[in-house]
Amino acid sequence: MLQHLPPGLGRLLHGIRPSLDELMINDPRLAAPERLIVTSEAFADGSPMPFRFTEDGDRVSPPIEWSGIPDGTAAVLVIIEDADSPTPKPLVHAIVIDQREGSLGLAEGAISKPVQTWGRFELGRNSFFRRAYLPPDPPPGHGSHRYAFQVFALSDGPEPNTIDGRSAALDAMIGNVTAKGCLIGTYERA
Repeated sequence: MLQHLPPGLGRLLHGIRPSLDELMINDPRLAAPERLIVTSEAFADGSPMPFRFTEDGDRVSPPIEWSGIPDGTAAVLVIIEDADSPTPKPLVHAIVIDQREGSLGLAEGAISKPVQTWGRFELGRNSFFRRAYLPPDPPPGHGSHRYAFQVFALSDGPEPNTIDGRSAALDAMIGNVTAKGCLIGTYERA
């Protein structure tokens, strides 16, 4: 969608970015006593994401793994945000609620299809109000964007179909996070 913006507009908006501080994982109300390790076999933390996982490529969600889930975890909530979107708050690319016992990650392409629920997990609404995954899609000329794959272990899982965006996800997690972790992949459109 944003690939059609003129590069000059992207350059003009270059300084408009929410920053890493605005990511959900850095919200002080979501403090956690334990840390999760979040990785991907497709890219290392802080490095570029392969082209195939972007809007310009195959639009496939990358594989994400996590470890260190505390005993008694009722649900894992994953929120993917763009810390460099030209918006006041980070742009939400996906919200995933996984209420499986022993959840260890999301396989490649697991959230790429626009389906609301799959027996094992559910999608919340992204910034475009859809229960879908938005692949990285920075405006041309805007520079490199950091996509944060944030994972939260929750002591109590949210009710089905109640995560209607970033605010609802935050409300469901306050006082409920037992561990959290983050993986960042980058992408820049020339």
